[in-house]
Amino acid sequence: MNRNQVKGGVKDAAGKVQRKFGQMVGSDRQEASGVETQVEGKTQKTAGDVTNALDRATDKVRDAFKK
Repeated sequence: MNRNQVKGGVKDAAGKVQRKFGQMVGSDRQEASGVETQVEGKTQKTAGDVTNALDRATDKVRDAFKK
């Protein structure tokens, strides 16, 4: 796991909490802010996933040329 995957997961979780809190207290603004934080977190986690996949692919290519 890389830094973006971890940070994205934390942002996603924080956004869920914020969204649910907004729903509980009836605050559309708080709920929308939570959704926004969730989207940021999911996007950051996806970027981390892509980076991780590229690193693995690069390692495979590098290993193939070493043989």
